[in-house]
Amino acid sequence: MIKLVADLRIAILNLRRNSRRTLVAMLSVAGGVVAFLLAGGFIAWIFHDMREATIHSQLGHIQIVRPGYLEKGAADPYAYLLPSASPEQRLIEENPNVITLTSRVAFNGLLSLGEATIPFIGEGIDPERERSISTRITIIDGDDLKNSSELSVLLGEGLAKNIGARVGDTVVILVNSSNGNPNAVEVNVSGTFATITKEYDDNALRLPLQIARKLMRVDGATTWIALLDATENTEMATKALKSKLPENSYTLVRWHELAEFYNKTVTLFSKQVDVVKFIIALIIILTISNTQTMSVLERTTEIGTSLALGLRRSEILRMFILEGLMIGVVGGGLGVAIGYILSQLISAVGIPMPPPPGMARGFTGQILVNWNLAVDGLFLAISTTLMASLMPAWKASRMKIVDALRTNQ
Repeated sequence: MIKLVADLRIAILNLRRNSRRTLVAMLSVAGGVVAFLLAGGFIAWIFHDMREATIHSQLGHIQIVRPGYLEKGAADPYAYLLPSASPEQRLIEENPNVITLTSRVAFNGLLSLGEATIPFIGEGIDPERERSISTRITIIDGDDLKNSSELSVLLGEGLAKNIGARVGDTVVILVNSSNGNPNAVEVNVSGTFATITKEYDDNALRLPLQIARKLMRVDGATTWIALLDATENTEMATKALKSKLPENSYTLVRWHELAEFYNKTVTLFSKQVDVVKFIIALIIILTISNTQTMSVLERTTEIGTSLALGLRRSEILRMFILEGLMIGVVGGGLGVAIGYILSQLISAVGIPMPPPPGMARGFTGQILVNWNLAVDGLFLAISTTLMASLMPAWKASRMKIVDALRTNQ
């Protein structure tokens, strides 16, 4: 321990001998870390915002369905109906992580207004229970659904534009009911909504649950949607609920198993962050390697003298590695601090972004620097400076004493 403290003191003194070069090296490391945190923080915010928007506009945290519904339910959804009321629902609601549980009825058919008729995908929802789940659905015009029995419909923004419907219009919903017979209902357009997915908004409508059940002539639900207190508790809650529900009667599907667009976006952007990390690491390695090489060249005679006085080559190696390590630690710590401050300032102002592919509206981005990203940035600084110091340190430790002593003669 005493030896390590002494080595650290010597390393600090050596770095202070050329303070300007040391400062440039540290600032280079800090700049790389800042760039990594800002780029990674922006991507992390996109992931977080898209995740929560996906959960709170369409999927919920956990979906409970009948076994086989996801594979075969599109052809015959009403062969996989869940009960409208059952003891299993109470078991789910008793879980401490579950905030609310709501039922949905999925259906599709034709929407008519005047002479225009277009297909749609629909959901029958309980407006009161759904309100806490669908917090990321934006009501563009009019009002949300009020209760489960009112004769009203909420249209996706694109669907309303395609058929020319406005708030207050009366539209006809025509479907094939569960027994195969056609059925129709006239409802008033209460409002239009938008989510993060334009394709969904162009085809979707929402109907009060009781009206949807009467329309489809069913008494039950195709899906139960569970909302949790935190997305991070999804795995824990899923395991707990699986242990209580009969496996042959219920299948639990986590939100990310259904979020195909989100998963593909995360994969794409994660690779981009990896490329940015590699470029920053390469810049840091080249900068620190150059700094350490210059330091070795300037101290050649000193290294030869130290070796002649009995200093071990391993101690010379350790001395230069410690100097590189200190540049990485100080530069990385400074970069994390500056990056966090900049992220807060930029987030307070916001980053105006145009509509991404598949979305109808732009958004105001932010930068999310969490602990994982900060640790990753600090590790990037330390690991790259250590890598950059290895070759110059090795060359310094392998010098021939005679050649080193007569370098400046």
